[in-house]
Amino acid sequence: MNRVKVGVIGCGMISGIYLKNCTQVFNHILEVAAVADLVPELASKRAEEFNIPAACTVEELLANPEIEIVLNLTAPIAHAPINLKALQAGKHVYTEKPFALNRNDAEEVLALAESKGLLVGCAPDTFLGAGLQTCIKLIKDGWIGTPYAANAVIMMGNAWSGTHPNFQNFLKLGGDPLMDMGPYYLTALVAMLGPVRRVTGSAQRLQEKVTVQNPRSPRFGDTVQVEAPTNVSATLDFHSGAIASLQAGKESFGYKPRLEIYGTEGNLSVPDPNFFGGPLSIPGVEGEIKIQFPNMEIKSVPLTHGYWEDSRGIGLADMAYAIRSGRKNRASGRLASHVLDISLGIFESSDSDRHVYIQSKVERPAPLPLGLKYNTLDL
Repeated sequence: MNRVKVGVIGCGMISGIYLKNCTQVFNHILEVAAVADLVPELASKRAEEFNIPAACTVEELLANPEIEIVLNLTAPIAHAPINLKALQAGKHVYTEKPFALNRNDAEEVLALAESKGLLVGCAPDTFLGAGLQTCIKLIKDGWIGTPYAANAVIMMGNAWSGTHPNFQNFLKLGGDPLMDMGPYYLTALVAMLGPVRRVTGSAQRLQEKVTVQNPRSPRFGDTVQVEAPTNVSATLDFHSGAIASLQAGKESFGYKPRLEIYGTEGNLSVPDPNFFGGPLSIPGVEGEIKIQFPNMEIKSVPLTHGYWEDSRGIGLADMAYAIRSGRKNRASGRLASHVLDISLGIFESSDSDRHVYIQSKVERPAPLPLGLKYNTLDL
């Protein structure tokens, strides 16, 4: 199978793990042909670091006829505009989350892609990792009976410590806890329980302005405006009948994630959806579970699939195989648009003091097959 050539737009911090995996883990299907950034020095540095043939401008990258997929790693505000430019240039596009900052932009991207017969993909792709794929199989095989409830907690360190070079982006819409970290949890919930039909939410900012607290930060002592909610609580009603509670905040010190699925016959403790592997358990029955899959002996709750390490980019690789085989990609634009719809619905519910019904439709993404060999996604 011929490799799919990729052009990367955005060479900031997140590009490092993408480029590492694209050139070392998924290089059986992906070939990075060029990188581009508004700061040319960043593109040149990444090209040298990962032995990429070209560091160029965005316009030059989009004009390259050999590039089939644009990997969009820009800031959230630029996601939709860059996605539209890539599609207009005849490229498939895979973007970092959030998919867009409003529904109109999201729908415009999806409509343009459909009109041109192009695929759109979007992070997060952690639901394709070993941890969540194992959970999906456990639920499907009935180990916890019928899932009826879930609890998701995303409590992160405060966003104004100044440790991230672009920390101010975490105080704006798109970098806020619901739009920044929420997609990992919401995508995982949709992958396990199906689409959401209704949300009820509360969102607030505890402070209008914050002061950078880290003396090592070049912005130490600076006061920055808080533009987005930093504390969010929501109830999600799924079409399946399950109900989930969600708490997301960036007002605490430390990182305290939790995701649990409650079923009529057991409860499933899910690995952190921000990662690809991690421990999982069904209290009381770990030693009894037997999962049938090729060439592995089961003694407790196992990880039934590959990709348990940091496999960021697996959704991009899956989309490349989809392009070659004509099937649907799993980390799709429709899935990301549904997650965006949920997030915006929570904000709207808080503003209007009412339930918000989710209008977007999406199919639960197909699970990865058992026995999938590491470094292959051609199924």
